[in-house]
Amino acid sequence: MPGASTQTDWLAKAREVLDIETRGLVAVRDRLDDSFVRALGIMAGCSGRVVITGLGKSGLVGRKIAATLSSTGTPSFFLHPVEGAHGDLGMIRHEDVIVAISNSGETDELNNILPSLKSLAGHVISLTGGAHSTMARLSDVVIDTSVPCEACPHGLAPTASTTATLAVGDALAVCLIEWKSFALDDFRRFHPGGALGQRLTRKVEELMRSSQLPVVPSGASLGQALEVLNAGRLGCVCVLDAGGHLLGLLTDGDVRRLVCANRLILDDVIDSVMTASPLHATCGQKAAEVLDIMESRAITVLPVVAPDQTLAGMVHMHDVLGQGRVKFSRS
Repeated sequence: MPGASTQTDWLAKAREVLDIETRGLVAVRDRLDDSFVRALGIMAGCSGRVVITGLGKSGLVGRKIAATLSSTGTPSFFLHPVEGAHGDLGMIRHEDVIVAISNSGETDELNNILPSLKSLAGHVISLTGGAHSTMARLSDVVIDTSVPCEACPHGLAPTASTTATLAVGDALAVCLIEWKSFALDDFRRFHPGGALGQRLTRKVEELMRSSQLPVVPSGASLGQALEVLNAGRLGCVCVLDAGGHLLGLLTDGDVRRLVCANRLILDDVIDSVMTASPLHATCGQKAAEVLDIMESRAITVLPVVAPDQTLAGMVHMHDVLGQGRVKFSRS
């Protein structure tokens, strides 16, 4: 711990953060008014999809809100505002409802597309701490999510504000559950967790591929590695030492980058271009944890190593989800 801080000091700091975020939630709760009810009515009456949009941390919050809405009976998806400006607005229909998220309400990338969104969809609802912001003026309904202060000591990192916005999203979702009489049986239909849920609790070694793996020894040429990569059909090749320990990884993306940089030399030693000490899964990890790693890093394949760091296998996202070589058993 830096300085003379003690365990008691750090616990006090942690509690202070939670106190600040609690005060933010209370402030937003006490400020809720008919705007919330109007937004709720618009979303309940939506015959299309609720389209959530936001940038940065607001975008991350928006993705979670969209997921919660979709899983509780309100069809929803997340639209990245930059992608929207470059063609994805074509997904919007007049029966959709837009929910825009920005703490300041002055996010240029979002405000630039709001007029187009408003012309394409039925309504624009904003969740913002800037009740008099540009985004608020462009919206049909504004839910004020401003908080007294952020928990960040510099007042810069979104902390209390994102917590409050996420909570408002949960409040909308839960109220919509009751408004639409979304029942337990409906929830089960939206969460077919019998097969996938059971699969995700299994250990990764139960799902991984352990034979005919695309591997080359340390010291092999790039040309040899490309032959193995092409034959392996997993989009990557593992580099191992003489003891079978994982040293590195070469992916299709790495090869493309070498080609674009005019650095693809087949006689080069693979060790000079591989990604050393690559991201990997470990035997004993739950499939759900491995899937989280893949989704957060936007990758589809992971090497799996044993406790001694020798390569035990490789797992593809489809293996985890039951869409690839490994299929669900039929009962």
